[in-house]
Amino acid sequence: MRGNRRDSIVMRLASVTAVLVLLCSAGRAQSSPAIEIKWDAVSQISKTTPTLQVVVNPPLRRGSAIHDAAFRALHDLGADYVRYVPWLPYPKLAVAELQPGVWDTSLIDPMTVDFLKATEGHSTILNFSTMPAWLFRTDKPVTYPDDPDAVDWDYTQGKDLRPGGLQDLAGYYARLVSWYTKGGFVDKQGKRHDSGFHFKLPYWEIFNEPDFEHVTSAADYTKRYDAVAAAIHAVSPETKFVALALAGPSDRPEMFEYFLNRKNHRPGIPLDMISYHFYATPAVGETPDHWQYTFFDQADGFFNTVRYVEQIRKRLSPETRTTLDEIGSILPGDPAGKETIPDIYWNASGALYAYVYVTAARMGIDIVGESQLVGYPTQFPSVSMVDWNTGEPNARFRILKLIHDRFRPGDKLVETSGSPSDVLAQAFVTPAGRALLLVNKRNVPKTIQLKEEWKNGHMSVVDSSGAGTVSFQGTEITLKAFAVAVLFE
Repeated sequence: MRGNRRDSIVMRLASVTAVLVLLCSAGRAQSSPAIEIKWDAVSQISKTTPTLQVVVNPPLRRGSAIHDAAFRALHDLGADYVRYVPWLPYPKLAVAELQPGVWDTSLIDPMTVDFLKATEGHSTILNFSTMPAWLFRTDKPVTYPDDPDAVDWDYTQGKDLRPGGLQDLAGYYARLVSWYTKGGFVDKQGKRHDSGFHFKLPYWEIFNEPDFEHVTSAADYTKRYDAVAAAIHAVSPETKFVALALAGPSDRPEMFEYFLNRKNHRPGIPLDMISYHFYATPAVGETPDHWQYTFFDQADGFFNTVRYVEQIRKRLSPETRTTLDEIGSILPGDPAGKETIPDIYWNASGALYAYVYVTAARMGIDIVGESQLVGYPTQFPSVSMVDWNTGEPNARFRILKLIHDRFRPGDKLVETSGSPSDVLAQAFVTPAGRALLLVNKRNVPKTIQLKEEWKNGHMSVVDSSGAGTVSFQGTEITLKAFAVAVLFE
C-alpha cells in the first residue's frame, strides 16, 4: 500500500509538472511572437488622406490669446482637405445674413481669411453649415445674442422652409460664394456689395448633420442640396461638393439610399463626395481603464456602419468619394465640459484617431478628418487638438501630424500579422521607404517583438512623455499606454 501511495504521489507530481511546462510554453508562445511583414504582398493601395476640421469659435478670433499659435499649427501641418465650419452656437460668427437683405460679414471674414491663408496651397472643404433662421417656418422670429461670443444652441429652429425659401436658400449661398470668390455680389435691389476677395474654393460641403439640425428628411435634404449646388456652380463652376455630413449614419440609412440614387436629383447635379461622423462616447464614471475598451469597441461598431454605407455607395454611385470628416471622442459633460481633463485622455483619443485612420485606409476610404482644432470649456473641450489656454498642440494633434508626415495616398499597405491583439500594426511601403505604424490600444505598456530587419531602426512616437524620434537596437520595443509609433528604416 505504501508503494502504491508513493507511486501515486510521483504520478501526480509528474502530471502537475507537465501542466506547468505546457502552461509556461503556451505563455511564451502567446506573449512573444514577432510581427510578420510580407513586403511584397500588397493588400491595398492607400487612397486615404489624414486631416482635420476647424470649427469657428471665439478663441480663433483675432486678438485671442491662442489665435496666432492655433493658426500657426494649422499652417505648419500642411494638410489637404481641411474642413472649415462656421456653425450654429455663434450665429454672428456663422451667418452672413441674419436678417433678410442685411449683409454683414464683418465678424466672419477675419477668421475665414485667416483660415484660407493658413491652408493656402492645399485643398479645403468649406461648410457654412448654419442656414439663416428666417428661411424657416417658426412660431415666432428666432432671436440670437448680441454678444458674438455667447453660446446659443437654439438658433436652428424650424423644420420646413417658408414659401419661396428654397430659392432664397440657394440665393444666400450663391451670394456667400460670390463674396469670397468674385469680389462681391449684386443683391436683389441691384446694389453692389464689394469684398475684394478672390479665393478658390475647391470643395463646399452642403449643411452639417441635417439628421439633427432641422431634422431634415432625405427628400428635403436632396432638394436643398440640388438647389444650393446649382446656385454655387453658377458662380464657381470649378467647386466640387460634399454631401450629407450625417451625425448618426447608422440611424439614417435611407439618407444614403435616397441621396445616392441619381433618379432623385436634378439633371447635371454632381455627387462628388459624401461625409459622415463618428465620436466615441464613454459613459459617466468611466476611467482610462474603461476607455481602452470603449473607444476601440465603439470604433469597430462604427466600421460595421462604414461597410454597410460602402455597399450602398458602390451600388448606386461608385464614383462618389467618402470623407469621414468628424472623427474623435467626446467625454460626458460636453459641450459644457470641464477645465480638468486627465493628460492621458489626449493620448487615448489620439490613439483612437490612428486606429480609425488605419482601418479606413484598409477599406479604401478617401479622407479621415480629426475633430477639431480648437475646443474649450462651454464648447466641447474634449474634442480640442490644442491647449485652449496656450494654443499649443496636444497629443491628438501630434498624432495626426505623425501620420500626416509619414503616410499619404499612393502608399502600399502590405500584409502584417503577429502583433499582440491589443496593438494595431500595419506596415506600409512609401516613397520614403518601409514603415510600420503601431497603435497601443491599452492603458498599460505593451512590448512588441520585431524581426531582425528592424534591429537598427528608427522610431517616431507620441506617448505620455511627448513626441520625438529615436534610434533603437535589437528586436524588442515597449510602447507606453496609448502610444502611437512609426518605425522606419
